[in-house]
Amino acid sequence: MTNSDSRVAVYTGSFDPITLGHMNVISRSSRLVDRLIVGIGINVEKLELFQLQERVELVSRATQRFGNVEVRTFGGLAVNFVRQCGARVMIRGVRPLTDIAAEFTMQMANRRLDPGIETVFLMADEEFAHVSSSLLKQIAPLANDAMLLQFIPAEILPALRQKIPGPDSAG
Repeated sequence: MTNSDSRVAVYTGSFDPITLGHMNVISRSSRLVDRLIVGIGINVEKLELFQLQERVELVSRATQRFGNVEVRTFGGLAVNFVRQCGARVMIRGVRPLTDIAAEFTMQMANRRLDPGIETVFLMADEEFAHVSSSLLKQIAPLANDAMLLQFIPAEILPALRQKIPGPDSAG
């Protein structure tokens, strides 16, 4: 299979931090394509917990077990990034109802900006449907490490605890 024949998809987000919901979508997406590029973007509307390079390192660490996943950063429009990656498919993870309206609006805009790019929505599995980076930031100061591991990959727990100490932390 030549590079032009390979199935490449791009999953974009801020991943601040990456959650088990993101991991669920990455795992399932990676089985559908030859190469999955996780695009970490800058969302100017959100206050960052982790700097961009920190997020790249955390996502890379969490996804290293997938042989066909690559992590990159981007600025600007996601459709432009997808096109720069040589892909025609954008993966979007959605949680029941909470994301549908915003994702539908974004998909319509993206379709208008680049009709050659298809958006594929993957619903997070039921046990991850409520998980979001925003929720994680709210509960991290109050939850012990075992509780947090129900929401995040174990690989990122030490970095999260450096940013947000919890009840297990001394001091």
